[in-house]
Amino acid sequence: MRKIVLASNNKHKVKEFKEMLGNVEILTLESIGFTEDIEETGKTFEENALIKARTIKEYLNDKNLDYAVVADDSGLCCEALNGAPGIYSARYAGDHDNEKNRAKLREDLQGKDRTAYFICTIAFIDEEGKEQIFVGKTYGTIIDEELGNKDFCFDCMFHSDDLDKTFGESTEEEKNSVSHRSRAIEKLKEVL
Repeated sequence: MRKIVLASNNKHKVKEFKEMLGNVEILTLESIGFTEDIEETGKTFEENALIKARTIKEYLNDKNLDYAVVADDSGLCCEALNGAPGIYSARYAGDHDNEKNRAKLREDLQGKDRTAYFICTIAFIDEEGKEQIFVGKTYGTIIDEELGNKDFCFDCMFHSDDLDKTFGESTEEEKNSVSHRSRAIEKLKEVL
């Protein structure tokens, strides 16, 4: 079975990748002994995904481990805010506080168009070092109410065009069937 290192320690993300890439063994950063923080200094989702993937590929090369690497960067983009919160989605209000992030978004969108999309950009580096990028998007509208699960920052405010309800109100299966990450992973699966 092919082994791929996912450049993340996010348990939810690891679970999603494992479920969607069924015929591949997903290794975590913890399982390869990588404990450093990777600073996301890019100006785009693609740059940040590549920073993470290249950092882990370099680490693997130094350890003589011949695995492929996958990394992603995702976020919410609002048309009326010129793509914000974008790459700063997790720290839109200055830190990783979901409630503050939602309050800031609600305030910034007052009286403006609510059209938005989630984007996921996956950087994949194969065993030989070849790099590829895969992008998935899902569209919807930002609502003022917070409906359903509030664990994933903006999900409870993102009314999905595909599901006709918020991601927060959706089951994991429903969300995974139309999510930005699943759409990017589907493209990755085609090359695996």
